[in-house]
Amino acid sequence: MRPETTTTQGTAAGGAQDVIHNIGYRNYDGPRLGRGYARRSLFSQSLRGAYGLGRSAKSKVLPMILFGVMCLPAAIMVAVAVTTKMDRLPMEYTRYAIYLQAVIGLYLASQAPQAVSRDLRFRTVPLYFSRPIERSDYVAAKFAAMTSAVFILTAAPLLVLYAGALLAKMDFADQTKGFAQGLVSVALLSLLFAGIGLVVAALTPRRGFGVAAVIAVLTISYGAVSTIQGIALNSDNTQVISWLGLFSPITLIDGVQTAFLSATTAFPGGHGPGTGAGAVYLLVLLAVIAGSYGLLTRRYRKAGL
Repeated sequence: MRPETTTTQGTAAGGAQDVIHNIGYRNYDGPRLGRGYARRSLFSQSLRGAYGLGRSAKSKVLPMILFGVMCLPAAIMVAVAVTTKMDRLPMEYTRYAIYLQAVIGLYLASQAPQAVSRDLRFRTVPLYFSRPIERSDYVAAKFAAMTSAVFILTAAPLLVLYAGALLAKMDFADQTKGFAQGLVSVALLSLLFAGIGLVVAALTPRRGFGVAAVIAVLTISYGAVSTIQGIALNSDNTQVISWLGLFSPITLIDGVQTAFLSATTAFPGGHGPGTGAGAVYLLVLLAVIAGSYGLLTRRYRKAGL
């Protein structure tokens, strides 16, 4: 907008000449892109920021290193499979994210606070809402961006495995089926982890506290569930093992893919849930994802933001 300046001159009592500027602004007659454009822009910027794109070089180091760490084991497996002419991959597609859960958790802990905590700390959230964008748009864009970032992190190594399997001339139908099952698994994992990470990170404007809180939620829950499952196995109380997996994000994913995606469970003794218990796992998984989105929306309805 360009200011139109009109000048009124007058003479003060002391004889000095005063100038009064009446600044008006022309109405904007161009296209208004609306909420949809603002929502897409916020999604794009948040997704780019999750990998340090458009930010300082220092901000790119950790996410790119973690991305490389996620893909490196897949590249090694492919190299071994091609060199030794194996007829199957050393690891199932659905097991890959389970084994590298620590890397995924570290990535989430580093990027979820960056996505939401900085806006709270520097009080830039009201600036978003002063535009034609609502709280639901902000939450949807952030949730979708974090989910997409985690999905890229977890799906990229599966793509490396799939390409390597085809290069090694393994069975096309079998590998395609396994790859598709792996993508479904990491898609659910991305939704679950993104929701939990954003909710925990949005509770505090301090990024350091957010990082520690996300790590604590993921690590403590998994450690506690795994320990109790091990105790149950040693006590021959194997029926409890499958139900204990409901109380940790990564074991929740493990249970769903064991029941519905033909995955081999990582539970102690191989006591994963069957189809009946798997239905409960799926319901709990969807409830946690929906609940995380609801809590995040409620968080941004508070006054003072």
